[in-house]
Amino acid sequence: MDGSADACGVPEGTESGSQKDRVVTEEEWLRKWEMGNIGFHKEQGHPLLQKYLDVLLNGRSGLRIFFPLCGKAVEMKWLADLGHSVVGVEVSEQALKEFFAEHRLPYHEEPVPEISGAKKLRSTSGNISLYCCSIYDLSSSIVGKFDGVWDRGALVAVNPCDRQRYVSLMITLMEKNSSYLLVTVSYDPNKHKAFRHAKGKWRTDMVY
Repeated sequence: MDGSADACGVPEGTESGSQKDRVVTEEEWLRKWEMGNIGFHKEQGHPLLQKYLDVLLNGRSGLRIFFPLCGKAVEMKWLADLGHSVVGVEVSEQALKEFFAEHRLPYHEEPVPEISGAKKLRSTSGNISLYCCSIYDLSSSIVGKFDGVWDRGALVAVNPCDRQRYVSLMITLMEKNSSYLLVTVSYDPNKHKAFRHAKGKWRTDMVY
């Protein structure tokens, strides 16, 4: 979750008529992790990343790959094992610690001087760095720029009023020739209550 519900101008925890306008608060997101209500997490990784991996890598090796709203995505370990450097961001510290624990990866924590209260969890191998903070607190001066982005539902998960802000940030974090692999879903928000904001029938779009 992006941790920016207050900026949307809708009271926290308020349903505004249509699910597509609903503002999801950081507290709600953290509560889902605390309760283990994380059906969105794929323990075996996302099949679309495997299918379109060549699109993301484009024949390149040793890339810097960004995971926005990363949770404890197993793909981070997979891409790191392939020789890439992985950077993620997530407001749930529990999710990040579970990632390292479940993959038995030693790590250390360090503060992020530029962001009050934020911390970075970095594998001792140095190829996985996960920031515990709001994604909107990041900038290229803090995390650098990336050769590739694996956006599995992050654009979908952010509150609709924040989407343009999210897109603008992502553009600043991308290298000139970077690849952006995006997974989105679309459904009738009046029939399905979830931390997603879209309309229409189910759809997956891959954009790079």
